[in-house]
Amino acid sequence: MTSDNRAPIGIFDSGIGGLTVVKAVMKQLPHEDIIYFGDTARVPYGIKSVETIRDYAIQITNFLLEKKVKAILIACNSVSAAANEQIRECSSPVPVLDVVEAGTVASLKEKNINNRIGIIGTLATVGSGTYEKSIHKYAPEKNIYSKACPLLVPLAEEGWVDNEVADLVLQKYLADFKSKDMDVLILGCTHYPLFKSNIEDFFTGTDTKVIDSAISIAEMTSKLLKDKKLLNSQNESGKFECFVSDKPQRFQLLAERFLGKKLHRLDIVSLK
Repeated sequence: MTSDNRAPIGIFDSGIGGLTVVKAVMKQLPHEDIIYFGDTARVPYGIKSVETIRDYAIQITNFLLEKKVKAILIACNSVSAAANEQIRECSSPVPVLDVVEAGTVASLKEKNINNRIGIIGTLATVGSGTYEKSIHKYAPEKNIYSKACPLLVPLAEEGWVDNEVADLVLQKYLADFKSKDMDVLILGCTHYPLFKSNIEDFFTGTDTKVIDSAISIAEMTSKLLKDKKLLNSQNESGKFECFVSDKPQRFQLLAERFLGKKLHRLDIVSLK
């Protein structure tokens, strides 16, 4: 592991969704340099096999390690579910944090009156049962209800996050959760926080708290870097480099709108 506190943090996802994690890390750790990789040529991951997701994830991990990152954040729930162990093995000794653990930590901090936790995610994440395993490791008494919402990723990638189509899809997916008196609903995909305000509106009048794991993983990253004495001590704001495997027409526009800043560097990298 690099001992250089000026080294960047590596963050990756299947597409634009991981920028929710980037935004949270920028707010929590404004002096840190960040390298982001979005696998826009091969999104979505959630409908692919475990073996395929692992292959893609290891390729991206190796790319970030070549950039001499001091930590890797898996900003993709499908990758966290399918390839967490493999990434940690090939990254060692560079530390790895993932959004499933972050979502678990955040959900268990909230009031749990009914002991009911809802999870929405991709087919890969929900099918893996990774959230159930993670939550029950700490709180076996929790009742967990999961649902795959495969249409949300392509809607997010198209920028359709605030229109009638998105609202109708969300109503269809979330109807069952509303009747179950969830204490929390975990957004089990980093694309889903792009719909957070719509989802919170849907649960208006209930006690359900919507959990965005991006904030939790940013807090975990801050603690990790402090513990390992790897916090960047520079005075200026950190640099942000963005890499993608293809350049969809809307990626830069959506990324700049979401982050609230210009992308001064957006490079295309072909991974094998």
